[in-house]
Amino acid sequence: MSPFEHDSSAEIELDEQPLSPFGRGLLVGLAVFLVAGFGLSLYLKPDPNGYGTHQQLGLPECTIRALFNGPCPGCGMTTSFAHFVRGEFRASAQANPAGLWMAAGCVALIPWCGISAYRGRLWGVDDPWPAAAVLTASWGGTSLLVWAWRWWL
Repeated sequence: MSPFEHDSSAEIELDEQPLSPFGRGLLVGLAVFLVAGFGLSLYLKPDPNGYGTHQQLGLPECTIRALFNGPCPGCGMTTSFAHFVRGEFRASAQANPAGLWMAAGCVALIPWCGISAYRGRLWGVDDPWPAAAVLTASWGGTSLLVWAWRWWL
């Protein structure tokens, strides 16, 4: 075989690699963490201001809002999740559109984690790092865009 020929039998696709017990445990742990987060969101009463719901957990007022009288990129995120779990999607988007987008993604991640852990292989994903990077960048980018929009309006 010449050096330019491709030997496909020597390649092992990532999707064919089984998950280790630790990897399966991480997926189950992530799913449980997300379900618990949604449960906590259901427990919290959405603040009518559209932000400040996190203070029901004993957390302080947003430092950026207190210092600069303006929102931070995460302002309204907890309130958005609290509306989302109640099916109040318009109110969720009004509190923080990035929160609505993030909550929807987290809902999709729960069954994905469960199916992948059950199968012992990542479902529909060859390499988790690019997918995680896209999710993180899209959620973070949306948060920053919403923040910029609110700050300069």
